[in-house]
Amino acid sequence: MRVKVAMALSAVAVWLCATQTARAEPYLAVQGGYECSTCHVNPTGGGLRNDFGLVYAQNVLPAQTIGGPDAVWGGKLTEFLRLGGDLRANWTRNEAPKSPSQQKFALDQVRLYGQISMIRDRLSLYVDEQVAPNSAQNLEAYVRYSDPAHGWYVKGGKFYLPFGWRLQDQTAFVREVTGISMTTPDQGVELGYETLRWSAQVAVTNGAANAQSGSGHQVTGQVVFVQPRWRVGLAASQTQADAGNRRVAGVFAGLRTGPIVWLGEADLVSDEGYPEGKRKLGSLLGEADWNLAKGHNLKLTAEYYEPDRNVGEDQQTRWSLLYEYTPIQFLELRAGYRRYRGIPQNDAQNRRLTFIELHGYF
Repeated sequence: MRVKVAMALSAVAVWLCATQTARAEPYLAVQGGYECSTCHVNPTGGGLRNDFGLVYAQNVLPAQTIGGPDAVWGGKLTEFLRLGGDLRANWTRNEAPKSPSQQKFALDQVRLYGQISMIRDRLSLYVDEQVAPNSAQNLEAYVRYSDPAHGWYVKGGKFYLPFGWRLQDQTAFVREVTGISMTTPDQGVELGYETLRWSAQVAVTNGAANAQSGSGHQVTGQVVFVQPRWRVGLAASQTQADAGNRRVAGVFAGLRTGPIVWLGEADLVSDEGYPEGKRKLGSLLGEADWNLAKGHNLKLTAEYYEPDRNVGEDQQTRWSLLYEYTPIQFLELRAGYRRYRGIPQNDAQNRRLTFIELHGYF
């Protein structure tokens, strides 16, 4: 019964969004009626913030702004060189049936971003580097040429693939099921088109399944129609590989109703890379973000995961309640509780997670 209720609520959230149709937090874009490129250097969102994104982070997000304009560094070294960064540290407590609880402090990530504009508004070089924890890891490195007058751009190198909501939580079912998130960049080329109300991208890359063999390719794309109060997008991806082809399709949408922003995403995957043959799996996400007051956000998410549509009673759900507080500019505190539900025999699928996170950014 709980599985059916979770599935129904997630489906309703997606339906509501579709019919009404910084931080990598898409609810902020829906809340302001913005495209991702309004606040971020990357047209598909996430990573380095542009001038508007920094002004937004300084004046709109925090409960209060301290210091004057001269007390804040905007990340610009020159008119042609910009830096940015994110640090996330957390405390987590995991509780699973039949196991002692585990808790720890951890440095989740320290990332630095940089952009050099060789030709203003035309040609730029972008780098996204994770420097901690452990050894450094490059996540994005590409060169981009843009034609602002006509709205199109092309970039080549290593980058995040354009598919669905670019969520802050990379463990969300919709990101893990599709295999496309901000932890799985790929190498290739991307062509994009940006106007006031339309955003579209298509990327041709190696594909994760071809990392070792280099035998195939992956094509990923999305198109989003943006309105001041709502938006809806379609996404698709196809991977050709010796290990088995993979096709992914998704629909995602957002709606602002007063102080509450609703997000939804539904994805379906057809995967041939299994010994038993083709497998179909799917996931749903429903999210509500309530702007309680300036600097305060309450987030509720309901998720559903179907590992194999040919197998009965293997569904998983995940419920999350988060409180996000931005006391001053460039500093965020997050606290949350997450409940997992799955098959009774798997303790890891029925665990509880409590966490507190410190997020500093510029």
